[in-house]
Amino acid sequence: MTGTLVRDEAEILALFTEQEEGMRLRDPARVVARFAGDAVTCTLAPPLRNTGLDARDPEAVVGWMAGFDGPITLEHRDLEVVVSGDVAFAHGLARLAAVPVGYPEGFSMWMRVTVGLRRREGRWLVTHSHESVPFHMDGSFLAATDLEP
Repeated sequence: MTGTLVRDEAEILALFTEQEEGMRLRDPARVVARFAGDAVTCTLAPPLRNTGLDARDPEAVVGWMAGFDGPITLEHRDLEVVVSGDVAFAHGLARLAAVPVGYPEGFSMWMRVTVGLRRREGRWLVTHSHESVPFHMDGSFLAATDLEP
């Protein structure tokens, strides 16, 4: 692997670390700083997708974070990064753990994550982010939030 590819992968993986730190510190601006202005996000929460400023609105993250007491933990695992020129994608798993306001116990759940990135003005930015959990196809259609890697 060339030095440039190693550096690109390291810069991209650092974006995931920044998101984890932003969640841990409850810093919405830090969470969305990695998104491009024209980003499209498909998060676990409605709506089906967010675009542009809606995809990187720190106030929306403030509202989401307000639904939890104590720390919010985000952990990425098994991330694979592929880079070609100024375009890259990464995929892997992420664990989200938190305690919802008004509930005595928290939750921990794993999800799938796929992220598309573009290098703009020498900086890697997320242009597409997709999070999902599988659902049971037994007719209940319940989210399979109990799965672990």
